[in-house]
Amino acid sequence: MEPISLTQALDSFTERWSPRIVTAVNDYDVRVAKVEGEHVWHAHDHTDEFFLVIEGELHIALRESGGERTVVLPKGSVFTVPRGTEHKPYAPVPTALLLFEPTGTLTVGDRHDDVPDHVDATTGHSLG
Repeated sequence: MEPISLTQALDSFTERWSPRIVTAVNDYDVRVAKVEGEHVWHAHDHTDEFFLVIEGELHIALRESGGERTVVLPKGSVFTVPRGTEHKPYAPVPTALLLFEPTGTLTVGDRHDDVPDHVDATTGHSLG
């Protein structure tokens, strides 16, 4: 195993909403993604979802028991969406993310709206 440059990993692809797996920690994938525009309303029934904003800004709309709200994550911020919470990420500018999710977790969750063409419904792609 060798160190992995997140900058080089992000420079190795151009697709938006199509994460790459950079390494694994126990049963979790560590993924990087380039995002811009809207994702899709979705929920992960069995796992939380961790976001770290490397560059740019990410907004995450949440449907919670008290109603809808949006959290804004500037560069350097982290946020965890609790399992079962419907959420919809949105990036107003080109944004780079680091995500932790159990290996095999679909980017569109267990429940989701129709998936638009610009969103890759995947469990992550290998680098290179």
